[in-house]
Amino acid sequence: MGMQPDRRDFISRSLLAATALSAPAAAAPAAGPDKIPSSFALDGNRVRLFSPRIAKGFTVTMIADTHLFRDDERDEAFRQFSGRMAGAYNSTRHFLTGQPTNPEQGFVEALQAAKTSKSELVALVGDIVSFPSQAAVEWAVARLREASIPWIYTAGNHDWHYEGMPGPLDSLRATWSRQRLAPLYQQAPPLMSVRELHGVRFVTIDDSTYEILPEQLEFFREQVASGVPLVLFVHIPLFAPGRDTGYGCGHPRWGAASDTGFEVERRPKWREGGHTRTTLDFHREVFAAPNLLGVFAGHIHRASLDVVNGIPQFVGNANATGAFVEIELVPQA
Repeated sequence: MGMQPDRRDFISRSLLAATALSAPAAAAPAAGPDKIPSSFALDGNRVRLFSPRIAKGFTVTMIADTHLFRDDERDEAFRQFSGRMAGAYNSTRHFLTGQPTNPEQGFVEALQAAKTSKSELVALVGDIVSFPSQAAVEWAVARLREASIPWIYTAGNHDWHYEGMPGPLDSLRATWSRQRLAPLYQQAPPLMSVRELHGVRFVTIDDSTYEILPEQLEFFREQVASGVPLVLFVHIPLFAPGRDTGYGCGHPRWGAASDTGFEVERRPKWREGGHTRTTLDFHREVFAAPNLLGVFAGHIHRASLDVVNGIPQFVGNANATGAFVEIELVPQA
């Protein structure tokens, strides 16, 4: 359900993405009667979203794929399920400088950057921890409270996954979201949430099983029906033409035949027959939403940009290498 830690390939792609992804402002197609006019600009790890419907300029910082691995005796009974991921990202190289770093340093630096940019919200977009370690969650929450910036959180596939632990994925996600990840949610519903700032709604949808549930689709429809500008955060990127199954939410080739990682991740194989109708409807409706300014995701550990039906999807580099995405919301005359 996630990338395998091939460090040399991972670092080279991250450095390439950091230096190559710089683009001038790109406008969406001409607005229809219900379409919110908007455009965007991408410079390295800084995204600017422009719209006359943005009433006030402000900044949000996105952090994804930190892969914290801190652990203690409270998790002793679960180490048979956490061993591989506990050693996957202990030391990394910085996505810009190439110098040695580590996930905890990357998290602290990203929060410091958020303070410097006066971000009004931190969006934690999954795989903040490499397995549901109580010690790692407590450490992350302590750093977030020290930063004194409000945050929202949606889970990644590793946040709740103890590799080899038996049980359906939805059930395991529910169990560990409740027992270990709860402090990150701050009493918000784990599967979907919304936070409004200055007239813009920041929506989280948990797609960490690669699928969307009916109640999540209905929640997203309610946000679209509100008519206010939306920004969507998901962990697993939505399918875009030409992308592999790392962009697995709504990918037409997602399914048992394309699942090459289930053995090493010690989890059930993806379902035969592909996505549910609900997941495919969600994918279609996201890229048809007239008030959606952009989609932001993580999971694949490399920066990318796709524009589908005029709606941009930005994927950030892994915070395990110090990366983060600065999102600036800009009023446009």
